Amino acid sequence: MIKWAGWIITFCGTAHTLGALTVQKAARHAGTWFSGGLWSEDLADMSPAGSALWLSLESFGIPLVLVGLTVLWLDRRGIIPPAFIAWTLVSWTVVDAAVLPFTPWPLFALACVLLLIGTRRARRDNPAPQAGLPRA
Repeated sequence: MIKWAGWIITFCGTAHTLGALTVQKAARHAGTWFSGGLWSEDLADMSPAGSALWLSLESFGIPLVLVGLTVLWLDRRGIIPPAFIAWTLVSWTVVDAAVLPFTPWPLFALACVLLLIGTRRARRDNPAPQAGLPRA
């Protein structure tokens, strides 16, 4: 379950970033981004180039890829991801569902549920050694 959650999280972050850059055509503003065209940007009154940047490269897409790959990395090494990762993503998913109901938040909610169940099962099946006791 943890592995599936990691792949879904990675997929969501990748799809969001690549979709914004290609389908939403955010990449067409790259010239403005890298020429200093946003240096005096007012965040309260964003230009199309500024909005495109925040939709694509400055969105949570890239950090989600990092979180998903970290979950996969931990799972491959037999390390149980900390539950706070799942609970933080659950909180974020609830806000996303309330604010933007027509986004793929149900897929992300599935990843959160899989991660929560997977971490709970893993902790139940492999309890941590007691502090202070020598390992066998």
